[in-house]
Amino acid sequence: MEQQVYLGVDLGAESGRVMAGLFDGKTISLIEVHRFPNIAVRIAGSDRWDILRLWHEIQLGLKKAGEQFGSRIASVGVDTWGVDYVPLSKTDEMLGQPVRYRDHRPDWGRVSRQEIYQRTGLQFLVFNTLYQLIAFQRDQPDLVELCDRILMIPDALHWLLCGSRVVEYTNATTTQCVNVQTGDWDEQLIKKFDLPLKMFPKIVPPGTKLGTLREDVSKTTGLPRIDVIAPPTHDTAAAVVGVPTSSTGKSDWAYISSGTWSLVGLEIDKPIVNEQALKLNVTHEGGVDGTYRLLKNVMGLWLVQQCKKQFDAEGQQNSYADLVSLAEKAEPYRSLIDPNDGRFLAPENMLEAIASFCKQTSQPVPETPGQYIRCCLESLAFKYADVLKELESLTNFDVKTLHIVGGGSQNSLLNQLTANACGIVIEAGPTESTVLGNLLIQARTRGDIGSLHQIREVIRNSSTMTRFEPHTNNETSQAFARWQSLKK
Repeated sequence: MEQQVYLGVDLGAESGRVMAGLFDGKTISLIEVHRFPNIAVRIAGSDRWDILRLWHEIQLGLKKAGEQFGSRIASVGVDTWGVDYVPLSKTDEMLGQPVRYRDHRPDWGRVSRQEIYQRTGLQFLVFNTLYQLIAFQRDQPDLVELCDRILMIPDALHWLLCGSRVVEYTNATTTQCVNVQTGDWDEQLIKKFDLPLKMFPKIVPPGTKLGTLREDVSKTTGLPRIDVIAPPTHDTAAAVVGVPTSSTGKSDWAYISSGTWSLVGLEIDKPIVNEQALKLNVTHEGGVDGTYRLLKNVMGLWLVQQCKKQFDAEGQQNSYADLVSLAEKAEPYRSLIDPNDGRFLAPENMLEAIASFCKQTSQPVPETPGQYIRCCLESLAFKYADVLKELESLTNFDVKTLHIVGGGSQNSLLNQLTANACGIVIEAGPTESTVLGNLLIQARTRGDIGSLHQIREVIRNSSTMTRFEPHTNNETSQAFARWQSLKK
């Protein structure tokens, strides 16, 4: 086929990109067109996403893409993190800057955990959209009165691109307001929290054509009025599409989407909503083609990012590569933490938070950058192994290969530690699995590729993966047992 160009807008907690995918029917190559920072802002005591700045940068990226690829561009789609939303009035006014998920939210209160889980199948995280909406209603009832729709962050950007006022399924499922069986809003649950049903727009499946570029956006960017297609808009859903497995539909593989967050999971075709799943606090997020992402959130490389931020502030400036190199030389298993301990979610000082955990658990406090980073990476590897065992016990899967995708797949030390902790083979890469999943679902909507299996075959043909064999010994086993005694 003639080479097509698809544009993917990929936003993460630290940065955003406009990426171009050049697809010839067998392989896809990526070009980064524009990269920009994503910096949260503090407004009246609340952390917010600067969505207007993000939109400005996206338009700059689209303009650059138009200058580079012109009429070869077929479509554009957006993926971002989950849970956060933009409230929109009936007259298409944004009702303030969206709240950042690390801002404090209330508990779920008046409905039992069992009932919420039975209805939604979603893990309990303090920042789920449901609790954000409870806070919205409690703290800003005047804005709730004006709110006609809530759009998840990628859906709000699609609205800016083409005027659509719908929510894409994979991101909708991160709200804890979607019924796990029906795939639609759980109206009964929403009513129990006295939330206005009118706020919840139509849910559309990944791959839906939403419209064409707004005329004013076309003029601003110089692009023709290309298709706007909803990919799997939750970045993890897109990343799982981008896992280069040859075992689609089988039960012998698992994945970690490794970045600021680490999502450890399995791809399943039916939800498993029972007491064991609730006790393990695993989630069922929507995937493509009727699949579910049975997974658990792990705090991820946020730990390392925040350590680096503090080192930089104290004048110890090292690149991420330098920090990993220092960690490689540090003493193994000296200090360990539970990455999902609440003190690590949004601390003012990550080094102090780690020191606090170590003191509380009678462990030596890390003293050097290498010791801090090694503590984070070893603890993450053990947490991954722990979650994987939980998922296998719930599903009876026998995982032989663990695919690590996303930016964290470049961390060779973490990959090897994970292989050792899990005792299975790691296939690391591609780093750009999220963007690849975004772009190739667009290609499928336009008829340029077929099944999920074929999408993953294209990704295997287009990517280089690195294999890590497990090396286990008594020291690792003993350290894992000690780590297990530390977790909540």
